[in-house]
Amino acid sequence: MKYIVTALLLFLSLPLQAAEPNNKEIKVYRSPNCNCCHKWISHLEKHKFTVIDILSHDMASVKDTVKLPRKLSSCHTAIIDGYIIEGHVPATDIERLIAEQPDISGLSVPNMPIGTPGMEMGNRKDDYNVLAFSPNGKVSIFQQYLQPQTEHHH
Repeated sequence: MKYIVTALLLFLSLPLQAAEPNNKEIKVYRSPNCNCCHKWISHLEKHKFTVIDILSHDMASVKDTVKLPRKLSSCHTAIIDGYIIEGHVPATDIERLIAEQPDISGLSVPNMPIGTPGMEMGNRKDDYNVLAFSPNGKVSIFQQYLQPQTEHHH
């Protein structure tokens, strides 16, 4: 956990303008033949992330290298500030992660639900959770996206 503390101290000692959102550099590892990953990257860029796009024909070994729990696996794997971002995690959750710096390994949206950033299909949206996971295997809900049920007028 030491490196997280060090990173935090470094972050706190930087001049204020370094905390500006234009410093959000994220490495995205994706398969060259995946289109939804590309749309997710555009979503991040709209939110002022600097995306380093890394193509990999062996995503399984990327996920193994970062010790991503298998059950949390999705299409692309990204790294920002030492955190793993797996799948179609919304940019606002990544921003919150970086701001709060929780003691976790990263965030995941497993299984590519419809309606997540990069997986838009018209008005159809699935309910989904953004999961936080820890090195010890603990998984918790970081953010929940529930679609409004059919309109009820009060």
